[in-house]
Amino acid sequence: MIITKKERRLRRAAKSRARIRALPVARLSVHRTTNHIYAQITDSQGARVIAAASTVQDAVIEGLQHTGNVEAAKAVGRAIATRAKAAGVTQVAFDRSGFRYHGRVKALADAAREAGLEF
Repeated sequence: MIITKKERRLRRAAKSRARIRALPVARLSVHRTTNHIYAQITDSQGARVIAAASTVQDAVIEGLQHTGNVEAAKAVGRAIATRAKAAGVTQVAFDRSGFRYHGRVKALADAAREAGLEF
């Protein structure tokens, strides 16, 4: 049986999410495609979305030329941090959804930290 790239990513995601569920903090989850990057913050039970930002929103991509690069990920990180702080959330657990922590995922996390989120 051949394990696909997506199955490996989902297996990594399941392991990290099991650890995050034990924490009593909100979760910042990230999903990326080749053209876009999405981020949302859910409460500790995972039942309610507190804040969301992505490169499909006009307010986030204002002034950007492309939506699938590091600069766009930084814009999403800043946007999710400001929206989370407006909702009263300052501390989150970072859920990278099985994506490796480099490139756009790392840029989003660094921008969110610089904008005031703690994780």
